[in-house]
Amino acid sequence: MKMISWNVNGLRAAVGKGFMEYFNAVDADIFSLQETKLQEGQIELNTEGYFQYWNYAQKKGYSGVAAFTKKEPLSVFYGIGIAEHDLEGRVITLEFEEFYHITVYTPNSQQENARLAYRMEWEDAFRGYVSALDQEKPVIICGDLNVAHNEIDLKNPTSNRRSAGFTDEERGRFTELLGAGFIDTFRFLYPDTVGVYSWWSYRFSARKNNAGWRIDYYVVSQRLREKLIDAKIHSSIMGSDHCPVELEIQL
Repeated sequence: MKMISWNVNGLRAAVGKGFMEYFNAVDADIFSLQETKLQEGQIELNTEGYFQYWNYAQKKGYSGVAAFTKKEPLSVFYGIGIAEHDLEGRVITLEFEEFYHITVYTPNSQQENARLAYRMEWEDAFRGYVSALDQEKPVIICGDLNVAHNEIDLKNPTSNRRSAGFTDEERGRFTELLGAGFIDTFRFLYPDTVGVYSWWSYRFSARKNNAGWRIDYYVVSQRLREKLIDAKIHSSIMGSDHCPVELEIQL
């Protein structure tokens, strides 16, 4: 199976930058989006051959995720079942016979880490949610997790030590997620690869200079590790400040 995940930072803008051409060309079995920044009825995509699922934030023009799948899931669940965490359109869970597939857009801790405390609450709740599902069947998590786990995962770790997305607290929570029985697929397959990122600031010619961060992931249950074929980061694909990431897995 081929799976693609992409934070499009506004789907309507991405459509104007060639999104559908990429979507059709890549021919993924499951294609997931984060930060769609849409409300229901604001866009209509012709994705023939795919079932579409959307989760919108209550706040207009904010957050939002979507999932497109060739195979109809057994069930679909929106959010993580905790009211205070389910207002911002951040999670869609698709249940299939052999696995759960979760699309997630993790909250950003924001400037001066103004939302870091909330982020920690979210992390604990989300880890609990996916761990419970993992007791039933294997889990595949994809999306913008808004954290560069280790120094190898961003260009300038020293100057970003307390920046949102690279705080000790956020990195520690990602370590806890992995410790709960999950694998960062790209780093599992490419433990020493440097200079491969999935997000670049729009400032300071960051993308041109490849001064980026790897914050978009496919994280899977440990027991799927023998089924992993490849994990890719498509840094040449434009249309957002993030690029698509891919998982190829034998399921």
